[in-house]
Amino acid sequence: MRIVLGDITKMDTDAIVNAAVSDLSPCPGICSAIFAAADTEELKKACRKIGRCRIGHAVVTPSCGLPSKIIFHVAGAGWYGGVQRERMLLEECYRRALQKALLYNCRTVAVPLIFSGDCHMPRAESIRIAGKVIREFEVRHPDIEVTLVLYREGVYEMARRLLAQDKPDSTEADVGRSEPEPGKSPDRPSI
Repeated sequence: MRIVLGDITKMDTDAIVNAAVSDLSPCPGICSAIFAAADTEELKKACRKIGRCRIGHAVVTPSCGLPSKIIFHVAGAGWYGGVQRERMLLEECYRRALQKALLYNCRTVAVPLIFSGDCHMPRAESIRIAGKVIREFEVRHPDIEVTLVLYREGVYEMARRLLAQDKPDSTEADVGRSEPEPGKSPDRPSI
């Protein structure tokens, strides 16, 4: 797993993951940044055609002008103190998105930290869940490169620290600072 500080909308990968709501309409956060950077009307049209996405599931649309080829939209739940299966649902969001990567023959996928922070799961817990699910996926599918894209410096540093701790055989190089490759802007979305 690569970890980068950057803008998910500028990732030149086969697919990116969007933190969506069930009706697939633009919502605050990463989702609104993705809609704003894409051809907004085309993306809305593609989402309306699908209709809904059940919580913990993923649906696919074209990227509608983004550098990636497709978008995996995952619908997540809010945070209710951890008593309503939120952890399991978050794990399912990551798993379903990564399963879509297999179905769509993706070799590269960029994943943001989904459903964390304000009104959602605490960030540290969300980072650990993302790291766990991505690492489990990579063990079974080492030919698919998964990049965790974080847009805030503080969250990026927290992820580096926590994911290094959660991987007993890790070194700083495993989760060290990684900047986007040339042509991939480190700018962060205005969300």
